[in-house]
Amino acid sequence: MATAARLLLLLFLTAAASAWEMNIRLPTEMLNGGEAVVAPIIHALRPLLGSGGQLAARAGVACDSWRLGVEAHNVIGWKTVPARCEGYVGHYMLGGHYRRDSAVVVDEAIAYAESLQLAGNGKEIWVFDIDETSLSNLPYYAKHGFGATLYNDTSFREYVAEGSAPALPETRRLYRRLLQLGVKPVFLTGRTEDQRNITITNLRRQGYSGWMKLLLKPAVHAAGELQGSAVAYKSGERQKLEDAGFAIVGNIGDQWSDILGTPEGARTFKLPDPMYYIG
Repeated sequence: MATAARLLLLLFLTAAASAWEMNIRLPTEMLNGGEAVVAPIIHALRPLLGSGGQLAARAGVACDSWRLGVEAHNVIGWKTVPARCEGYVGHYMLGGHYRRDSAVVVDEAIAYAESLQLAGNGKEIWVFDIDETSLSNLPYYAKHGFGATLYNDTSFREYVAEGSAPALPETRRLYRRLLQLGVKPVFLTGRTEDQRNITITNLRRQGYSGWMKLLLKPAVHAAGELQGSAVAYKSGERQKLEDAGFAIVGNIGDQWSDILGTPEGARTFKLPDPMYYIG
């Protein structure tokens, strides 16, 4: 009986171990020029029962339901990831699940873009957010509890100043396809004007080029002093684009505040992000 019990325990542990994808590197990719972009190891996660897959419900972990509420915009206004969900969010972001979810969004965006009857007049644009959309800040958030610790503007700005954020490969795939189709990319970000040069450098290092505009907040808001919501700011900037004669054929971001507010664009796409909330 003892032998049988040990065998059952071994089978359970083997099944449990396979439930997590312990990919703690962002993928190594080759840019057009043949230059390899190698992302460093950013976090060594320890498997936690119920942190992913089907085991989440079996172990009584509510974090998967919490993440669904966040992505559906039912859970709003939160400041930090619940402490009990730090491991769950970490496994989601660093394992295969986050990349698979992002790929579904981008596949739909590309299919939509390829279906458009474009005028080809240089006025058709696609709006891209930057952080957690075009560039990933996982190297930063892996050291800060995957959003389970309160946001620190000073330390995050120091990280941005390094210009080392890797690209989200799925978004870059969409970006390059849009250029092939003749749609002009526009970056609209919550970053500030004093971060323009390092943002340009970071984007170019990660294989982004040929954008039409890079829109940032005035530097006076560097300490998070922007009056009004992110929705008001970004929708206002999109209105300026339309007033200038541009047609926003698409809009993609990781926050609901990236895609809410008139004008949203002809179609919007929401990438997953359970690490922070911007209203």
